[in-house]
Amino acid sequence: MNFKTKIKAQASKLKFAFGKSPIIDSIENYADYIPKPYKTVVIISADFELAWAWQWSKQKDALDLAIQKSKNTRVNFPKLMELCERYNIPITWATVGHLFLESCSSHKNLAQLANFENDYWRYDKPDWFMNDPCSNYKDAPYWYAPDLIKQIIESPVEHEIGCHTFSHIDCRDSVCSPEVFNSEINACKKEAENLNLQLKSFVHPAHTIGNLDNLAKLGFTNFRTNNRNVLTYPKKHSNGLWEFEQTAEFVYRKEWSIDYHIYRYKKIIDRAIKSNTVCYFWFHPSFDAEMVNNILPEVFKYLDSKRDEALIISSGNYIDYLNENDR
Repeated sequence: MNFKTKIKAQASKLKFAFGKSPIIDSIENYADYIPKPYKTVVIISADFELAWAWQWSKQKDALDLAIQKSKNTRVNFPKLMELCERYNIPITWATVGHLFLESCSSHKNLAQLANFENDYWRYDKPDWFMNDPCSNYKDAPYWYAPDLIKQIIESPVEHEIGCHTFSHIDCRDSVCSPEVFNSEINACKKEAENLNLQLKSFVHPAHTIGNLDNLAKLGFTNFRTNNRNVLTYPKKHSNGLWEFEQTAEFVYRKEWSIDYHIYRYKKIIDRAIKSNTVCYFWFHPSFDAEMVNNILPEVFKYLDSKRDEALIISSGNYIDYLNENDR
């Protein structure tokens, strides 16, 4: 660990200790957002991507990295599902639509992005789908996941399948035309409908917020942003969409001990209860195995112990509650 990394890690701890992160943005009439008799609402979402998220990364050997991230997800997934079932913790799985497929041969029917660059990716190739193996989930399990989606659907826990676009695209208005966006999302909706699923919750890949009016027209009710880490309440846009602001990411930081990770996430839950705010955790299932082996078991156990005070619910079900109660 270099000196700069140590200083950054220590600064983050100090900021947390003094209550500066996450920010607490509460209101007196919190009952408009927190159903009785609870004191907080806790939502957990996962960016469920396999190899699709990293193929155009600016990091070295991006395709190899994408495959490794996918391998991590498949190793972590059964442990995550077991934890969720042990403690009855629902997750909103923001799912890349291609993962629904058992197999594919071509995606020429989909509109594609032109070349672009953002903070995380550089796409300068002739075909967005050039890395797609056009195979099946048994021979290429890092690009398809109908087997994992089936486990989510059949779980006794009330999980939600959300949307993360069909192929993990940049959704910014300056990059993604309505034609491309609608093509991607309609492909997701088609695959979901084949499983009798209605997609309500959306997460923009790599936080590339855009096409919000199109998202509302396509029947979605909510999306997530990462402009700040905050304990607050969802905000309703004029197009009917509700915006969730993230509270914290479940991610393993080598600069912190296992015990500190556990302490920090538990303390965030305590602060959410004390401030009567909505707590929104999120994660990548490709995270370090320390998270699922040593940290989340303690965090989920603690969250379960607070069930009388904390309503643990999916994004879509919570927004249904708000809309039904004219919030």
